Amino acid sequence: MRQTTTSETPATQDQLAEEGKLEAEELGGVSTPIVVAEQIHKTFRSGEIEVHALRGVDLTIGTGEMVAIMGPSGCGKTTLLNTLSGLDSFDEGEVTIEGTSLADMNDRRRTDYRARRMGFVFQSFNLLPVISAVENVEMPLLVSGVRPAQARRRALESLESVGLADRASHRPMQLSGGQIQRVTVARALVNEPALVWADEPTGNLDVGSSTEVLGLMQQLNREKGQTFVIVTHDPQVAALCGRIVRMNDGEIVENE
Repeated sequence: MRQTTTSETPATQDQLAEEGKLEAEELGGVSTPIVVAEQIHKTFRSGEIEVHALRGVDLTIGTGEMVAIMGPSGCGKTTLLNTLSGLDSFDEGEVTIEGTSLADMNDRRRTDYRARRMGFVFQSFNLLPVISAVENVEMPLLVSGVRPAQARRRALESLESVGLADRASHRPMQLSGGQIQRVTVARALVNEPALVWADEPTGNLDVGSSTEVLGLMQQLNREKGQTFVIVTHDPQVAALCGRIVRMNDGEIVENE
């Protein structure tokens, strides 16, 4: 996998998509499961109104996969991501991550596991506005018990990897929308997680920044075996992934 540098022409999204297809062929569709979901049901209730967000979802994600989840707005994509990652509860079924059922983890253990083994890129950014970019990025490391000096060094390296080393001391309000999203990507990747959940990670980026971030994700996926699950509306983003899961009305209707 190529690594983009300032002296090299960045890969286009078409080139990245071709690399994604080749990597999927190399995997041959066989890998150890990192996430297994069985018959997941989730219903939201407001008074007498019930919305069935997830209807008996079965999904297995292999270690080292790069999976896209697609579907129309309101079909349950983000609910599925939040449920599989343990951010939200579900009504029926079972979710197992790295061999351990979420039902066997209390809230504290889930929080600790997410800090150590997962990274998140949220559609709504979720940065703290009163601290700098580098302080936002280093936070997962500090929560995990990494020493402050080491956390700062790794946070700066992560910001450099997304092209924001010169904005490390800036607060979110001093950054553009695209820059803020790149900070969230840097934060998600700073602890080198086994599993990254991304909800529209390029939704607020221009084409150049989008290609840069996606190239970085592909590089980490291939070289370090990190698993990526990406919720997206963008067919070009989905094309970079080895597998596309399509949802409609709370159900998986296609898994290719």
